[in-house]
Amino acid sequence: MSLLRRTEGIVLKSFTYGEADLIMTYLTRDYGQVRAFAQSARKIKSRFSGSLEPLTHARISLRGKEDATLPRLTQSDILTSFQPLREDFQCYGRVSGMLELTMLLVPEAQPDHRAFDLLLGMLGQMQLDCSETATLMYRVRLLKLAGFPPRLGSCIKCGAPGDAGFDVSQGSVLCANCAGAPDVRQGRPSRLMKLSVGSVKLYQTLLQWEVSKVGRIKASPAMFTELASLLDSHVEHITHRALRAKPSSP
Repeated sequence: MSLLRRTEGIVLKSFTYGEADLIMTYLTRDYGQVRAFAQSARKIKSRFSGSLEPLTHARISLRGKEDATLPRLTQSDILTSFQPLREDFQCYGRVSGMLELTMLLVPEAQPDHRAFDLLLGMLGQMQLDCSETATLMYRVRLLKLAGFPPRLGSCIKCGAPGDAGFDVSQGSVLCANCAGAPDVRQGRPSRLMKLSVGSVKLYQTLLQWEVSKVGRIKASPAMFTELASLLDSHVEHITHRALRAKPSSP
């Protein structure tokens, strides 16, 4: 039996199918990450008009069986276009990294309104201030929502202060005692990443401060680069995918 589902969605990606159709990828409020078939979407007189552009927040209708992997998009009404983010080349590059991370970390067909609200809120904030700090805040918060936050406080093995660095394979900092001996004895190079006290504080601030206050967060280029590199390595380890878009220093 064919069902009609209505929800809000943010366009993450689209690719062409045939001569006039599109396959859309949305982050939806009620159904998580969803793909949909948009018939004749590339025709000049398409009923979807400009509502299928990347970043567009729209009210959409999907028709298909309850377990359909590719329901048909029947309606798409723009709620927020986020056109300024697409028109600024540098800004769009930053936002593209957020969309890439979303597609990697948010499961398909698993409802999580928190992820939707996070992305929608951050896109709204970036229309006011499209900064690299905002993209870093999004990465930190989405990792936590997805259940993969890096552990930067204490050693995962013994609970002591993690002062030796971050072990990507453990997803955590390690203390000197737990980190040092095995690698030295076996002659393996250390896999620990440098992590300063300032970078840990920056991470905590990005987790705790309101999105609307992200412009007030100040960090040195060194701290920003250090934390961004750690998060990139952490994401690539847990997803087994190399990231195409990575933050640069603010």
